[in-house]
Amino acid sequence: MPSVAGRRGILTASHDCYDAPLANQTFHTSALIALSEIEIAARRVYAAMAPTPQYPWPLLARRAEAEVWVKHENHTPTGAFKVRGGLNLLAEMRERGERPAGIISATRGNHGQSLAFAARREGVRCVIVVPHGNSRDKNAAMRAFGAELIEFGRDYDEAREHATALSATHGLRYVGPFERALVAGVATYALELFRAVPALDTVHVPIGCGSGICGLISVRDALGLSTKIVGVVSANANAYAQSFRTGRRVETDTANTVADGMAVRVPVDAALDVIRKGAEDVIEVTDDEVESAMRIYYDDTHQLAEGAGAAPLAGLLKWPRRAGGRHAIILCGGNVDRVLGHRIFGEP
Repeated sequence: MPSVAGRRGILTASHDCYDAPLANQTFHTSALIALSEIEIAARRVYAAMAPTPQYPWPLLARRAEAEVWVKHENHTPTGAFKVRGGLNLLAEMRERGERPAGIISATRGNHGQSLAFAARREGVRCVIVVPHGNSRDKNAAMRAFGAELIEFGRDYDEAREHATALSATHGLRYVGPFERALVAGVATYALELFRAVPALDTVHVPIGCGSGICGLISVRDALGLSTKIVGVVSANANAYAQSFRTGRRVETDTANTVADGMAVRVPVDAALDVIRKGAEDVIEVTDDEVESAMRIYYDDTHQLAEGAGAAPLAGLLKWPRRAGGRHAIILCGGNVDRVLGHRIFGEP
């Protein structure tokens, strides 16, 4: 695909990323995803999709007073970066001879589309549990990719608990949000970016459950780069920001934000450990700033960005040390509901 070439409506149904076996696992910096593991994941991912482009957009550069590269994960087959993780996980399962009756997971949308897309390629049954009131558009997309959709519970937490129970009673393989194969898969976008665009000062990336930022940190460290990784969360769902600042996991009671991909109440301990050791900072953006960034993306690049996809741009535009630098932002997905998009893009 074309490309040119540090450390450190509102949606009321929130979700958390907590899965006991995963949240308690050790995932220290010494155990980050190795480059060889990411290269293997890339082979699996590219069997189903091409690398996504990264472009420097001049109007964004003028606005930010800096060089701005956009990594276009909105150009994947599902419109979001998570498909890479699903492809790697399902291919890895096949290669090691793991053939369950099916897989099951819970989601608000992009994770479910990823698993459904990959499972269909592998001929594996895919069951996805979503909360009542979930995005109609994302539900339709998951069904179109072959998922059997079950609506249960008032929020992600109750949907996840139901999915876990069904996995035991129906012999389905439960897929959590932060499995190693998922992180290795999504890390392939970071490998593409860093190899295409040298000497980046920062990369701003949204944090949902943490696979995207942990993939970036893994690749940055594997390549021996000094690029600073800056995580971006919603001010209304700031569990990771609070946890980063305090040095301990902080849970929030709610996570009501227009950016459903970042609507997280309970961080994954494994992801948090990597972020604390490898991120420069975790910053917060408001819903107004996210919606403004969605409009800016359309005005300056004619790209559709969902809330989580626009959050890194919102974060960069308030980053105090951006002027004159070379920065990348991860447009992690473009799956905007039509009704929500009509409201946001209809505003001046």
